Amino acid sequence: MPAKHYMRKISIILFLGLLFSSCQNLQKPKITEEELLQQELKKINFGQVDEFPSVAACDTLKDTETRKLCFFDYLTVAIQEKLSIDTLAILYPEIDTIQVKVTVYPDSRLEFEPQFPLDSLAYDKNKIDSILRNRLKDFPKINPALKRGIPVKTQFILPVILNVE
Repeated sequence: MPAKHYMRKISIILFLGLLFSSCQNLQKPKITEEELLQQELKKINFGQVDEFPSVAACDTLKDTETRKLCFFDYLTVAIQEKLSIDTLAILYPEIDTIQVKVTVYPDSRLEFEPQFPLDSLAYDKNKIDSILRNRLKDFPKINPALKRGIPVKTQFILPVILNVE
């Protein structure tokens, strides 16, 4: 009988010990809102967008990469068409391609800025910039890029061929 009595006491002590240790595991440290925010911010890659800017003509495409290519092709052709009716190619026949930095703002505003090579002292940068901005001011609507469903600012450089023949 005494062995049975000791076994019962040992069983109760083991049970209470197991119950106590499992209750401690249930009490996880509380995480603050700030810590949670910092953890989520670390997960976000701010160098990439979830959806690239788009135009209505490309919105029906399902594949992300195809939609991206469609947008860049559309934008390049639209810029080339608007610049082909101007004197830019006549004023500077030696320039066959111009690099244009395009900024798409979250509110769908667009900004175009020509990018000049370092050895471009022979060009009137202000005149080229003025022609570019004037020709591209009434550009078709562009839907901004999205990051986690929120419109964000994006910038990219497009090569635009001026002497399209």
